[in-house]
Amino acid sequence: MAKERVNVKIHPTAEVSDEAELGEGCRIWHQAQIRERVKLGKNCNIGKGVYIDFNVIMGDECKAQNYVCIYHGVKIGSKVFLGPHSTFTNDLYPRACVSEFKVYETTVEDGVSICTNATIVCGHKIGKYAMVGAGAVVTKDVPQYALVYGNPARVKGYVCEMGHKMKKKKATLYHCETCKTDVDISK
Repeated sequence: MAKERVNVKIHPTAEVSDEAELGEGCRIWHQAQIRERVKLGKNCNIGKGVYIDFNVIMGDECKAQNYVCIYHGVKIGSKVFLGPHSTFTNDLYPRACVSEFKVYETTVEDGVSICTNATIVCGHKIGKYAMVGAGAVVTKDVPQYALVYGNPARVKGYVCEMGHKMKKKKATLYHCETCKTDVDISK
């Protein structure tokens, strides 16, 4: 039975399970597929060709750009940006001929940005407001506010909540020249 959907727009070519919960104001674009028991918060924007596997949870005001793949075992916070073609995995030992496998859960906290073509290897946590650079391969936990890129992704600095690179003031205190704010990355 279909869940109540308030002010939700679904493109006619999208395939959305009746068991998926879509928050108020969600927009689902061309050829997206949203599986059963998915929970999307309010005002999410799901781009063309996005695949969201069963049981995935996504908070409010998230944006999944074209062709993002999110497999079961992934939990995404609010105000998260997922760049085009970014991908999450859920199996550390994938094989074509294995019928059962262990799902390794991945958590993406609030305010994270994951840029174009990044791959998030399962079983890790990406801390709040972290930024994962284009093409990065995340193979371990990412600290909050960290800027990571490369293969494997490594910490290259820290960013503010708006995504600007910050300068270290002392110990765990960083300053954003653009926003004129200080951020304690340990809190």
